[in-house]
Amino acid sequence: MIDFRAAEQLLAARDPRGAVKLLDSVIAAHPENTAARLLRARAFFAAAQLRPAELEFELVLEREPDNAFAHFALGRTHERSGRPEQARKHFRLAAALDPQPEYLEAARFES
Repeated sequence: MIDFRAAEQLLAARDPRGAVKLLDSVIAAHPENTAARLLRARAFFAAAQLRPAELEFELVLEREPDNAFAHFALGRTHERSGRPEQARKHFRLAAALDPQPEYLEAARFES
């Protein structure tokens, strides 16, 4: 999984497109690798490729419906895409699964 680790480093170094390229080969070889799909979704999001990010986050959630981070990230993706109601749904699921301050703030339960 050298490509996976290299992709993590590229994403951390703010090269999301480079990370996506590496992850494409990882996912082609291991399509069941949910961690690689989650990282690719994050890279798509960082590259402002919102539709591919949305599709990857949704695939991760099909496999791991209790993944709070994936719900939160999908919420952010919907938010950036101008779909606040869909975003709030995923923010609330993330906060219910893992009441981290960032998730709770995004969920805005008081409104």
